Amino acid sequence: MPTSSLASPAEYIALVDVNSFYVSAERVFDPTLHNRPAVVLSNNDGCVVARSPEAKALGIPMGYPWFKLEATAAQHDLVAKSSNYELYGEMSSRVMNHRLLREMQLAIIL
Repeated sequence: MPTSSLASPAEYIALVDVNSFYVSAERVFDPTLHNRPAVVLSNNDGCVVARSPEAKALGIPMGYPWFKLEATAAQHDLVAKSSNYELYGEMSSRVMNHRLLREMQLAIIL
């Protein structure tokens, strides 16, 4: 008999999405990034891997090469940060261990 691909009532998967996560994590430790266009760059600062809402409003696409943005960054008040994956891992752990998420998990289990 074929098994169902649907999760049983006891199995759930939740997706927790943090808006522009890498930029949001950078803003926690650098308040000067709030309300201004900011991007996080890939390894070796090659291309854009995360954009603030303000950077998105400027039309900066995901994956855009930094060398093409760098010359006009100052006129748009655009800040670029090198990626810091240790920070993002730590911030992700904090989000996932947040009291609200634990309470949601308990409510689902009960």
